[in-house]
Amino acid sequence: MVPRGPVTVENITISNLRAVPHLAVDVADRVWRAWWKPAGFPLEHISERVRENLTGKPLPFALVAHYGSTFVGTASAIVSDLEERPHFTPWVAAVWIDPPFRRLGIGGAIVRDAAHAALATGADTVYLCALPAKRRFYEVLGWSRHEENVGHHGLDVFTFGQG
Repeated sequence: MVPRGPVTVENITISNLRAVPHLAVDVADRVWRAWWKPAGFPLEHISERVRENLTGKPLPFALVAHYGSTFVGTASAIVSDLEERPHFTPWVAAVWIDPPFRRLGIGGAIVRDAAHAALATGADTVYLCALPAKRRFYEVLGWSRHEENVGHHGLDVFTFGQG
């Protein structure tokens, strides 16, 4: 469906991928193109990982922002996202908003929903890693910088929650 009129965070729906499994193809495509294709991984590898979100287990899960049947963005909650910090869990990861829908508040909304859903699994703290250029975005959303310059990508590690 092509959006008619202005798209705002108010007319976007955020759903668990389990409720809109037909959008799994879009989630896999965006995550693969953003992070895995440049590293040489095949799309099918990521498609398999996305299908793991469709089980009944608390983790992993993916949230999908959509406008009707139009994919807008995604964020996941996973057990581990940073090889250097395997003892931290759970993580909000794979945050992606399609370019035409950026700067509308959708990214903040889906990150917030993913963090709260991850806390609802029983965790006291949720983690997230990002490049330093994204620091302000996450801090404005209430994430606290826990570490800087972690791993070979020099990532910031953020925390959200009680811990």
